[in-house]
Amino acid sequence: MVFGLFSKKWNPDGKHVYITGGSSGLGLSLAQILATKGANISIVARNQGKLDSALESLEALRVSKNQIFKVYSHALQPGSAAVAALELVSEPYGGDAPDAVFTCAGSSKPMFFVEMEEQDLVDGMNNAYWLQAWTAWAASKKMVKQNKKGTKIVLVSSTLGYMSFLGWASYSPGKHALRGLADTLHSELLLYSIDVHIYFPATMYTPGFDEENKTKPEIVRKIESADEGVTADQAAQALYKGVESGRAHITGDLITSLFSASTRGATYRHNWLLEGLFDMVAFIAIPIWRSSVDKQVVAHREEHRQYLEKNGFFS
Repeated sequence: MVFGLFSKKWNPDGKHVYITGGSSGLGLSLAQILATKGANISIVARNQGKLDSALESLEALRVSKNQIFKVYSHALQPGSAAVAALELVSEPYGGDAPDAVFTCAGSSKPMFFVEMEEQDLVDGMNNAYWLQAWTAWAASKKMVKQNKKGTKIVLVSSTLGYMSFLGWASYSPGKHALRGLADTLHSELLLYSIDVHIYFPATMYTPGFDEENKTKPEIVRKIESADEGVTADQAAQALYKGVESGRAHITGDLITSLFSASTRGATYRHNWLLEGLFDMVAFIAIPIWRSSVDKQVVAHREEHRQYLEKNGFFS
């Protein structure tokens, strides 16, 4: 790659791809895509039943008898657990680091900030940031020590890594932090010829989405109604295509692309013409969106106060 202008498409055929959180949702859909491309796949998650089902689905998509599919139930944090998990998935390959690492593990618990307990904030940062950061830390060390060039580390943020609004105080900060980590590593790991990518998916209809809806305030649902959302398969396809084409920041929908354009910073452009158009649209559209959201929040003040009183917040 020369200053982000020219790049050769990534081909996962025959490569070892390690996916955290790959037993369901985005991670599983991505694993299934990679299986059809000839990749060897290792998945680490916690639920053994889901892992067994994931393995079965990969076997059905096998394109070569030489492909290796492995699943492991293992913790991914703290850092020592991420290192142990990485060593485990590397064993079948003589201890060699994976060719690509996709950190898809994570979860969210949307709530009003004033209702959160101390542990909600700690868990939010752990699940939104550290769960991926530790794996990236472990993978980069192993890749550098083995002088394994041309490898990839792929982080997964969210549209909420570009912006945020009420309800996401325990989640959005971690996703913004992942962007900071990815941008830093994109620069630093050039020293070792390791590529770093980060994906910013919109609302995904996955088991994780159903879980977050258990605590999601109604006003948050209302604001999110403007986002049509995508399936895990659609999101995984966008992620794969972004990595394949070498994009540093990957988006898969118009709304997220506009937020990306409005806060690009020093990130490379992938398509100068299209992203220039996004810049112009975002210059007008983003302030309108922000104003619309703020008006909805202000209009919700009295209803919100009644909600807090009903739940004993002031007592």
